[in-house]
Parts: sequence; structure tokens; C-alpha cells
Amino acid sequence: MNASFLHLYRYSIPFNEPVTVRNHRLLNREGIIIALKSSDGAMISYGEIAPLPGLHEETLHMAEHQFMEYIYNHKLSTIDLLPEGLFPSVKTGIEIALFNFKAVNSGIPPFFSSPSPSASRVPINALLAGERESIIVRAETLYNLGYRTFKLKVTPKNAEQTLGVIRELSLKFGETVALRLDANQSFSLDEAVEFSKNIIRDNISYIEEPLTDPILIGEFHARTAVRSALDETLWQQPYLMRSFPPGALKALVLKPNRLGGIVETLRLAQYARENNLLAVLSSAFESGISLSFYAWLAAHTSTEPAASGLDTGRYLEYDLLDLPFGSSSDTLTPQELYWNGHKVATSHLKPSSIWTL
Repeated sequence: MNASFLHLYRYSIPFNEPVTVRNHRLLNREGIIIALKSSDGAMISYGEIAPLPGLHEETLHMAEHQFMEYIYNHKLSTIDLLPEGLFPSVKTGIEIALFNFKAVNSGIPPFFSSPSPSASRVPINALLAGERESIIVRAETLYNLGYRTFKLKVTPKNAEQTLGVIRELSLKFGETVALRLDANQSFSLDEAVEFSKNIIRDNISYIEEPLTDPILIGEFHARTAVRSALDETLWQQPYLMRSFPPGALKALVLKPNRLGGIVETLRLAQYARENNLLAVLSSAFESGISLSFYAWLAAHTSTEPAASGLDTGRYLEYDLLDLPFGSSSDTLTPQELYWNGHKVATSHLKPSSIWTL
């Protein structure tokens, strides 16, 4: 059964505190919700189109215009028939809505083929941000809840502070925690090498996007033995992924709504699996509609998925779901969360338009 009606909604959720993404200071997270409905209204599925200023090239207005143009000229029924040229955020929203409609129709969650059955739990990677004291307090709190993977942002400007935090975390937790550092392409090669000389290696899993010029990641590994993860490079210069020497990479950080959708994310997750890399599902401050789908996606990357970066909902004042996305522990239950992702609190949505399909 195909959907008969399409409802478009807008949302705007305040951040708990301003968030800065590549010099864009954001007070609210804004996006578009797609709702596909059967002719009798009994079956409803949702998708989310939410480009993030500072991360995406397309604006929300551009994404909305392209989506409406697509609906006007194409039949919204089959993922395989989506045209080339859709913005990453638009393609992601359409794919999630279509996958979800099929699941609602059949009563069975999407099955993404993989060598093994999907995982029943997905660990969470906790972001530690702020001043040193607050970072340590938060790390202790999360450690007591079971968290064992932490992420720290690092730049040349805060390198000394980050080194101090790493030393303190290492003293407190020893090798029981894994630290992921995210440099957001901020270091020159020499700066990254100098920084790496001073880190305690036992706890460091990888440095995400260490260099302003990612083509030098192979040389960075040769000089430091520190492994890297790719994030921005996957859409900025995707051809580089296959060019690095063995051992230089540790992980691929996968943001579906920036990479170009669910199908593309699955392709990269398969590449990671075949090359013994971690596939780390991540998000761009989306609502629980997307996060619940990403958790289900993460469960299909491995029987023991890498800790995911899906804890971003805590930065928003509220979620769009009846039961806000998240967990009281260090792991997510993907199948339960997947179905919770269909229960949307429409009171948080502003109706935009209705289409007959």
C-alpha cells in the first residue's frame, strides 16, 4: 500500500543554551516534518528534513522548496526511484518517511542486510564540553551510569586545556574508558603532531578529522601512530577515504542527513565493516524522529556496534516524540526506540501544507 496524503509541518525547538556550528550561533533547531498517511488515516509515518546552519550547504528554505518541487513532479513511493541531485537533508527525510511507511504497513521494522543479526543494544558516546571542572563532574556522573566512551572537542586554542582533561580522566578511570577527540579539521600537520606527542595514548581511540588538509592524514599517522576518523571528509572529498595507508584510519563517522541519506549511509557502513573500521552513527541535532531511526540503523552495522553519537537530543528543550528519545543508561534499545519514533507529539508541530499523492 502506498501513502495517499502528505502533510508537511514546521518545527522550531529552542536549544537549552546557544550552540555554535562553524561560526553559526544557533538559538533554535528548525526543520520540516513529512507525514505520509494512508487513505483512511490509519497508517502514518514520519520523516525529517533538517539542514543545520554551518553544516549543510542548503538552507531550510532551499530544502523545502526542492522537496515541494519534487513532490509536484514525482511519485513518492519507491526509495530506489529517487532522482539524483536531491539535497542530503531532503533525501534523508524522504527515505526515512518511506522506510517508516513500509514498516507501519507490514508491522516489521526495516531490515538492512548485514552479515549478522542486528544488535539488541547500541552503546552511546557521551560528549564532554565546557570548562575543565564541569567536564570532570559530568564524566564521573556518566561513568557511574555505565558510560565508557567519551568525546572531547579539541582545537589549537584549547589544546593545553584538553591535554589536562585527558590526563585527569586517565588518572580517574585508567584504561576502562575510551576517549575520542574531535578536532573538526582545525590543526595543521605540525600542530597535530606536536599535540599528539603529549597525549596519553592508552585511552585515545582516535582523533576525528585532525587536519585542515585531510590528504595528510596518512603522514600524520606515520609520524605519530595516532589513528584518525573521517567525518567532514566523507562529503567534502569522499575519494580520499580509499587513499589512506592501512592503519591510518580507525572509524567513519556517519551523519545520514549530511552524507546523503540512509542508502548512502548503509553503503559507507558496509565499507567500514569490510575494512575493519568502526561505523559511528552520528546526528546533527535532529529530533527523536530521526534519532530513533539512526539507532535502528546503528544496530545493523555490527553485532557489537560502535558507541554512537546519538545523545544530541539533550541539547534541545524538548523532543517531538510523545516519549522523548534517549536512555537512562549508557545504551540504547534500538527496536523499542524505533517504534517510539512513530509516536509524534503533533502539538509541537505547525501545519504547513497538505498534498494528495
